[in-house]
Order: sequence, then structure tokens, then C-alpha cells
Amino acid sequence: MTVTRLPSAALSLKQFLQRQRVLGIYRNMLRAIRQVPDEADRKYLRDWARDEFKRNKNATEQDAIRMMITQANNHLEELQKSLALAKS
Repeated sequence: MTVTRLPSAALSLKQFLQRQRVLGIYRNMLRAIRQVPDEADRKYLRDWARDEFKRNKNATEQDAIRMMITQANNHLEELQKSLALAKS
């Protein structure tokens, strides 16, 4: 019998990497939101991002998680493009 020190709820490597990717997207989204010039818009976007990530925090189905990552990346790209256009 093999004894392991890992807790039973330990993440697999794939889950760990996926979690890191999601956290990176979240951080990048918050960084981009900080660049929004209007205070009210910034607060709305920050609250929206937090709510969306919290709402999906306990998702476990891999296909759904991949879809949410794709959507989050698309939202982030749109926000970055909008900010770049606003600066021009």
C-alpha cells in the first residue's frame, strides 16, 4: 500500500495548469479594467468580472471550463482593444 502526502482534494497537473490560466486571465482583466478612465465604468466592470469569476468558481466540467476560458479571453481582448482605441 502506497502512502501519499497529498490531500484527497489535490488537483491533478491538468487542473492545476488550468487554474493558473484562469487566475492569469482574471489578473489581466483586473489590470485592464484599472486603465478605464471613468470611475463608474471601472467599478461596474470590476464588479462584473468578480461576479462572473465567482459564479463559475465551482465549475468542474472540462468542456464548460474551456468555453468559459475562451469567453474570458475574448472579453479581455475586446476590453484591451477598446482601451487602445480610447487612447488614440
